[in-house]
Amino acid sequence: MSENCLFCKIASGAIPAKLVYQDDDCVVFHDIHPAAPVHLLMVPRHHIASMQQVEAGDAAWLGRMMALVPQIALANGCNPGPEGGFRLLANSGKEGGQEVNHLHFHIIGGKRPWQGHTAPNA
Repeated sequence: MSENCLFCKIASGAIPAKLVYQDDDCVVFHDIHPAAPVHLLMVPRHHIASMQQVEAGDAAWLGRMMALVPQIALANGCNPGPEGGFRLLANSGKEGGQEVNHLHFHIIGGKRPWQGHTAPNA
């Protein structure tokens, strides 16, 4: 945990968020500036700045998180099957559009077009 990190504070409960899932590896909550009808952030409890810092030793917790994405997406309004689906996005580094220096994944979906929403940049 990093004491100055926004997502570490959310993961620890120090800052409230509209949580939809949590376990020992991660927390998932609604994005405060949604880009689509469904827009969740999946944040590891382990502080790591971005995908650029992921190493082989991170495979277990990162793999567990990725295996949860489909069920979390469906449980929160994404539609199943080839006509449904969701987008999984991780911005990495300043040039990659990352604004919060804590690895996180955007789970984005819902009926398209996503009018009235802006593109994720966090």
